[in-house]
Amino acid sequence: MRWLQRVLGRKQVQHDPGRQEALLQDVRHRFGARVQMRIPDQVDAVTRLLDGDDGLSVAARILHEVAEEAQADFLAQAYELHRRTGRRLIVDRRNYRPLWREAAPALRWPLFELPGGLHPYVQVAAAVTVLGAGAPRFVQTTDPKPLLAHLFEVLDLTIVGWEYARVRVDTDAATLAYRLIMAARDIRAAMDDPPPLPPPVRELMRRNNTVDVLDPAGNRVVGGFNPGAEMRAALLA
Repeated sequence: MRWLQRVLGRKQVQHDPGRQEALLQDVRHRFGARVQMRIPDQVDAVTRLLDGDDGLSVAARILHEVAEEAQADFLAQAYELHRRTGRRLIVDRRNYRPLWREAAPALRWPLFELPGGLHPYVQVAAAVTVLGAGAPRFVQTTDPKPLLAHLFEVLDLTIVGWEYARVRVDTDAATLAYRLIMAARDIRAAMDDPPPLPPPVRELMRRNNTVDVLDPAGNRVVGGFNPGAEMRAALLA
């Protein structure tokens, strides 16, 4: 009985709140865009730091913080736009695509400038890697549905940025999207009854568009990435 195993597993977890806070502040301040280290190397370093149950909890906190701060930023942008122009925008974190289709020129993509300082290509990419690898343990010890919702929110925002906000699709951007998709796959696979896929994922899976992926250091095309195809392969299996 998997439900009983999950209950027993939760009782056996020994979280250390002090260690979790120290880990979170360590990865927040030691890594990011300002650090003179290749982004893939930073992701590997953060992934190694987020070990064990405490690391899983910190990874989930990273994803939660980024999703919450992004939503707060969009709400603030919508409020300011209404104050200045009288235009009302609906901010629905379950599907940001209609918001961007309606008001893309007036919106700012927030993931590079969140107040907590977490970078999507560094701390977030590492966090989702840890969560995907630890999906069976995470699902055993924690309700995974809020985490899964945050994963899909950040995935939605990542690809929205490419389509509507002129966010550059380089290898770091494509790697983040791929890791988000794989983590969502692994968490859903570990669940007894995963929830339905959200609207932006279903919309993208109906497409077959490949985007050019650039070298982070220049404008050389080094490959392609097809979000819809990757989602279909991972999430419909």
